[in-house]
Amino acid sequence: MSWDRDSLIAAALAAADKAYAPYSGFHVGAALGFADGSVVTGANVENASYGLTLCAETVAVGKLLSDGQRGKLEAVAVVGGKAGAVGVGAPVSPCGRCRQVLNEVAQLGGTDPIVLCVGADAVLEVRLSALLPHAFGPANLV
Repeated sequence: MSWDRDSLIAAALAAADKAYAPYSGFHVGAALGFADGSVVTGANVENASYGLTLCAETVAVGKLLSDGQRGKLEAVAVVGGKAGAVGVGAPVSPCGRCRQVLNEVAQLGGTDPIVLCVGADAVLEVRLSALLPHAFGPANLV
């Protein structure tokens, strides 16, 4: 393991501070940890046309793929909450769309990352394959 759990959670919290969430007021930050020790973060970006909103995990994946990164995804930390109260409620897990987007990166590197769902009193640790069983991905297209 080349990433540190507490540092990854701290990176997700810092990312949530950069969220653009004027409509819901719900800020989400994600931090993706890779085998080489690199961390890529993202924050949710809302849009007045709600369906065009981008989740934090999707923003992070877009950043890493557009930068050409295809390393082995080992862990994802996700934290969310109302502005000024991020991380004080129940643990937040990736939505279904984000689970699929994360699965794409995981399959590219042949990994099953740990997902850290961060809350005030608990951090749920679950494998992506448990959040998205029988996932569809790149291997299904060959």
